[in-house]
Amino acid sequence: MSVTKDDVRKVARLSRIAVTDAHAEELVGELNGILNWIDQLNEVDVDGVEPMTSVVETTLPMREDVVTDGNIQDQVLANAPRSEDGFFVVPKAVE
Repeated sequence: MSVTKDDVRKVARLSRIAVTDAHAEELVGELNGILNWIDQLNEVDVDGVEPMTSVVETTLPMREDVVTDGNIQDQVLANAPRSEDGFFVVPKAVE
């Protein structure tokens, strides 16, 4: 697959990016380079290779699923610049 200058202009228009003719010519080369690299990856033989989510085998630590009430409202509000009646006070955002 090869990208042309018209393809670059079309993608730029669809993504609402202003691209000059000189820059479009540069992008043609860059995008073709990326697509050639992807073609090289398609040539790799991956038969017998199991899919993985990480190169390092790890297991997530599990904790006991228990409900706690927290009861640390004062500690949570201690760093707030302003609080009132147990709630954070913030400037009005919508009028």
